[in-house]
Amino acid sequence: MTSPDADRTVSAAHAAEAVAGDPTEPVEAETVEELVEQWEAEKPPAAGTASNVAAAVVVGALGLFGLLGSLDLGVGSASSPGPGTWPGIVSVALVVLAVGLAVAAPRTHDAERFGQTSWLVLLGLATMVGFALSVGSVGFEVPAALLAFVWLKVLGREGWRTSVVGAVLMTAVFYLIFVAALGTPIPHLF
Repeated sequence: MTSPDADRTVSAAHAAEAVAGDPTEPVEAETVEELVEQWEAEKPPAAGTASNVAAAVVVGALGLFGLLGSLDLGVGSASSPGPGTWPGIVSVALVVLAVGLAVAAPRTHDAERFGQTSWLVLLGLATMVGFALSVGSVGFEVPAALLAFVWLKVLGREGWRTSVVGAVLMTAVFYLIFVAALGTPIPHLF
């Protein structure tokens, strides 16, 4: 058992060591309060009400676009669902969530402001669109490998080896599951 004086001596020595150490290295928080304070200081700036409403509008537009597409496919009925049933249900859920986002926009303060790293989301979306457009003509293997590589290397900032090996392995696993084991009718090369 240590005395309170010994604990103070250790804490003082630790504080002196932190001050004397590398000033570019962050000092670790010792208490929950210090950790919360550190997180608050490091978090990105919050988005305003306009940004939150814009996010709600985008989600709502995606939901409406999906709902129109599912109606074109035909939703069928409860006893005989059509090919647009599940996309329609998901689209309605998106519209409902968009309304909830819009209503909560003035009171929401934990959303991040749109910044330089936000463009990565658009890059991810663009690669998904490219994947969807190319699968029908060249099969899913090459677009899936390219998509996985871009997401690992560019979006995930992984190394070259991890990105290449990961992309090949993911594509092989999806091929084995969906083409070989389940016989899913998707365009494929092999």
